[in-house]
Amino acid sequence: MKLFRYIFIGLLAAASCKKFDVPGPTSLQSSHNNLAKGADPSWVTQMEANGYKFYNTTGEQADLFQILKNQGINSIRLRVWVNPDGGWNGEQDVINKAKRANSLGLKLLIDFHYSDSWADPAQQVKPTAWQNATFAQLTDSVYYHTYNVLNDLKNNGIVPSWVQVGNETNDGMLWPDGQASKSFTNYATLINAGYKAVKDINDSIKVIIHLANGDDNSLYRWMFDSLTAHNTNFDVIGMSLYPSTSSWQGQAVACDSNLLDMSSRYNKEVMLCEVGMGASDSTNSRSFVSKMIDYVDNIPNKKGIGVFYWEPEAYGNWQNYLMGSFNEAGMPTIAMKAFY
Repeated sequence: MKLFRYIFIGLLAAASCKKFDVPGPTSLQSSHNNLAKGADPSWVTQMEANGYKFYNTTGEQADLFQILKNQGINSIRLRVWVNPDGGWNGEQDVINKAKRANSLGLKLLIDFHYSDSWADPAQQVKPTAWQNATFAQLTDSVYYHTYNVLNDLKNNGIVPSWVQVGNETNDGMLWPDGQASKSFTNYATLINAGYKAVKDINDSIKVIIHLANGDDNSLYRWMFDSLTAHNTNFDVIGMSLYPSTSSWQGQAVACDSNLLDMSSRYNKEVMLCEVGMGASDSTNSRSFVSKMIDYVDNIPNKKGIGVFYWEPEAYGNWQNYLMGSFNEAGMPTIAMKAFY
């Protein structure tokens, strides 16, 4: 998720006043039990350090992970940065959060950015420590960084269910070396290094390649046709989708078409690794997330495996992010009822 988009998309959400029918929470309880119904609360420790508190639906202060579980969340996604300022999203911070999730029986998705900060379609900056590496050294760095973080999690009794090798890699990662439009050979080599590291930890962990713009089928065909031609190893195709309240229905339909195409064209499982919509309209946000859960759950041959809300706990204008699903009192909005 790219920070400069937060305010723009949030303003679009606030500008719309159109309402749509909302399915009742009980309608989802029996039909979506096999899905990963997830959240990415990677900001939680940083927010807590800045005095933020979280409250359940009765107004009682509680642990965020427990609140999310009570809202129907069964899986947690956590991003990993290599050497970040302040340590936030670094390895130890990730382990601390993973322990909290694991103690509640929540499944885990680990999201490697291979950067010291945000990696997304606009920027895939190599970590400072890797800046002067040869491509062979860069490939080794991807392997060992991936392996070491996962091995340290394993030593703490935690084995994730899924691992992303890269975040929103619309044009590859670790630019310029791994920029897909310049060298799919290099990008595929880097992915395969990450894939091998994951499988060397535990062969059951599923490896995800994750792009943004889940409603853009041409982007996905370009990427995955090319990666397939370059013998790239992966298990799951992951997507992000952040529509405005005024256009969410059309974008949701386009994303559903893309999900169906990806699962059949490449015979792969598909997942929405990130979704979000304007916090100012929790009713429409609930409708959107409910619809995406329905779409994913109805992919043929059970190839739709999950939907994750990105940073639902963000409130109080935290980091200028306007697409969370907690209100200004630090409590879940009705948007979270989509996961019941």
